Amino acid sequence: MIVNTTRFGQVEVDEAGVITFPKGVLGFPKYTQYVLMQPDDDSFFLWLQSVDAADLAFVVTDPKQFVPTYRVPFKTEQMEDLGIRTPSEAEVFVIVNKHGSMLTGNLQGPLVIHVKDRVGEQLVLSDRRFTTRVPLVELGRAVEAVPA
Repeated sequence: MIVNTTRFGQVEVDEAGVITFPKGVLGFPKYTQYVLMQPDDDSFFLWLQSVDAADLAFVVTDPKQFVPTYRVPFKTEQMEDLGIRTPSEAEVFVIVNKHGSMLTGNLQGPLVIHVKDRVGEQLVLSDRRFTTRVPLVELGRAVEAVPA
């Protein structure tokens, strides 16, 4: 299937890779179909691109790459809603934002995706150990060329 994006133009994706968020993503309830796009093979960051809106995409990452102790405290009803029997059946991502020179992750609102069924939900955690702006990466300044 062809997905229109504002960042990558038209992209052909496998329909089997479409992820359905029945409730949408927070703030965007009417957009329920997304695909994960990896800009290059070794990137820690991916794009969660809406299938229906070319200009709706989120930078996401696996939070364990940056916060190894991060675990989503699944409630039984959340697991049942997604058809997840064990946490190993879920893939977890967090939305990344840029604040000043820092990339931060929303560890309080993880995206949980059932790996097999491709159904996801953005959870809102009441656990205050993590916030919506956990620092992940500090961006460096561009290096200016030195004249020869």
